Amino acid sequence: MRKMFYAKLAWTGIRKNRKFYAPYLLTCVGMVMMYYIIAFLSVSDLLKGMPGGETMQGLLVMGCGVIGVFALIFLFYTNSFLIRRRKKEFGLYNILGMGKINLARILIWESLIISGISLAAGLFAGIVLSKLAELGMVNILAGNATFTMSIAPKAILQTLALFAVIFVLILLNTLRQIHLTNPIELLRSESAGEKPPKANWVLALAGAIILGGAYYLAVSIEDPISAMVWFFVAVVMVIVATYLLFIAGSVAVCRILQRKKNYYYRTNHFVSISSMVYRMKRNGAGLASICILSTMVLVMLSSTVCLYIGTEDSLRTRYPRNINLDTAVSDVSLLSEGRTATVKELSSEIAGQNGQELENILDYRVAGWVGYIRDGRIETESEVMYSFGTESNIWQIYLVPLEDYNRLMGQNETLEPGEALLYTTKLGSYPDDTITLEGGKSLTIKKRVSDFADNGVDAMQITPSMYLFVPDFAETVTPLLDITDSNGRKMISLHWFYAFDLACDDDTQIRIQEQLQNALNEANLAGEDGEVVSILCEGVAKERSGFYGLYGGLFFLGILLGIVFVFAAVLIMYYKQISEGYEDQSRFEIMQKVGMTRKEIKKSIHSQILTVFFLPLVTAGVHLAFAFPLIYKLLALFSLTNFKLLVIVTICCYLVFALFYVLVYRITSGAYYSIVSGAREDG
Repeated sequence: MRKMFYAKLAWTGIRKNRKFYAPYLLTCVGMVMMYYIIAFLSVSDLLKGMPGGETMQGLLVMGCGVIGVFALIFLFYTNSFLIRRRKKEFGLYNILGMGKINLARILIWESLIISGISLAAGLFAGIVLSKLAELGMVNILAGNATFTMSIAPKAILQTLALFAVIFVLILLNTLRQIHLTNPIELLRSESAGEKPPKANWVLALAGAIILGGAYYLAVSIEDPISAMVWFFVAVVMVIVATYLLFIAGSVAVCRILQRKKNYYYRTNHFVSISSMVYRMKRNGAGLASICILSTMVLVMLSSTVCLYIGTEDSLRTRYPRNINLDTAVSDVSLLSEGRTATVKELSSEIAGQNGQELENILDYRVAGWVGYIRDGRIETESEVMYSFGTESNIWQIYLVPLEDYNRLMGQNETLEPGEALLYTTKLGSYPDDTITLEGGKSLTIKKRVSDFADNGVDAMQITPSMYLFVPDFAETVTPLLDITDSNGRKMISLHWFYAFDLACDDDTQIRIQEQLQNALNEANLAGEDGEVVSILCEGVAKERSGFYGLYGGLFFLGILLGIVFVFAAVLIMYYKQISEGYEDQSRFEIMQKVGMTRKEIKKSIHSQILTVFFLPLVTAGVHLAFAFPLIYKLLALFSLTNFKLLVIVTICCYLVFALFYVLVYRITSGAYYSIVSGAREDG
């Protein structure tokens, strides 16, 4: 009976504070639901058996970790709002004779009720919606769906274990706060507020400098490799700078506004600025959190949506033709026309057997290796190439005969021995007019060309590629074949790329690819005296599912994480408005007693909310604008260089998010006004 007494007190406390607990419970339910859905999809047998499904499930496993960590941090953060509101009630219980142990029992029951409702409702919603999510994933992978509802016991146990740990940690933290606080402090905690902080110009200046440094990194980095290396550094700098500017910088701005008498001594500005500066430390932290979450949503959605829409472009960059043959040889002589004739004949013959003709043929020779360019010289020492700080100067180097370039590109360029044409990929650039190859031969860059028929290898690597078109291919390449690494392996590889398109469906393309691969395996293409010839046959149709598994997985994960982060931002906005509404209620009551009308109160509230509420949205837009060059370079690593597509997608994501943000603003500002204007609360 005594135990039920504490349970009733806990339930009564939750019910009477439902304005605070309802959003928190909904968020807990949403977190549990999201985590279960991702955990379910990561072990779904249907997805595992589909082409590209394993790739997508690998990404979802990573997504489980991200949501798990975020749920821990965010639920701790939001629970602090609840505890602050309840401390007065606990203080009253304490004054009436309840000890800390009795309060702990109430809190334990509250935790059991909240966790029970959250886990039960969250798992129920997750199980119901998991099939819908699975159908969405199947649609992304272009597979065949089944409509049988299934439950993943492993995902349920994983979800229960994670959130049980989170709720226990939250309970322990709450018990710690109650234990360390005396009854008088508990009674006064709700109205304690924040002491008016002083304007910390040092921190504000530090925030501005750090943010300027992050912006400089974002716009000044030119190559994608450096962008990848410095991206997370820039992210951390932006987060730190945002918090410093919103906390210390916003206080400084408020102090400046207070000194402007023409602005400050007006009814609407006087009250709003005074209220903001009174509690700006906590207010600024909340606004910074909203800004960071908004920026994360915008960056994540714009990049993953762009990747998914551009999947076909990336696929064709990786596989320039429907069927792609990569012949690796050990000697330049094996690249002669006579040696390659067999491959061409087999390709034409097998295509003809399936009623097809070879179209848009790609045919050229190349010598390739990875090198580090320093002071205009290509070096291949692994100790130099893979040391920290050299990332931006590592290139995939290709030497290509000038005659192959002219034939493929329909040009008639001429070069003297020792001269070369230059083409670079992935936004990489080489500024010098000469380049020295390993072994000492120097090439003069006569001209930089803007395009070449990629072989698809560039799309698989994060390093940019440098194509050097030379008139004397054999003479230039032969001395390089003796270069070896520290293990004695040759650094230079010789290839002949032969690829073609087919005017048929995917099934026919896959059949032709398999028949051609078998025919090439049976053909005796090995050279004499230990000469090596190996041929890799790849096709767009066969690899399409893998690409959609990767990019579709990123897209799906981006949407789910975006929803989670939006939940977080909305809840912070709501609690910020509600908690500040109760803090401001007494101040506005005093202002009404001294003659301030409801119209003036509403005007003052409108001024305050507009001053701070839209600041995170504007700042997130500025962050996104400066991050855009960095995002573009990172997407280039995925072989997506469609600048126009990224611009359109980014603008659309921001406009949609801004519309949603305005809707949340109208709802929460209405709740704030109803509190400070003395409207009756639900009891």
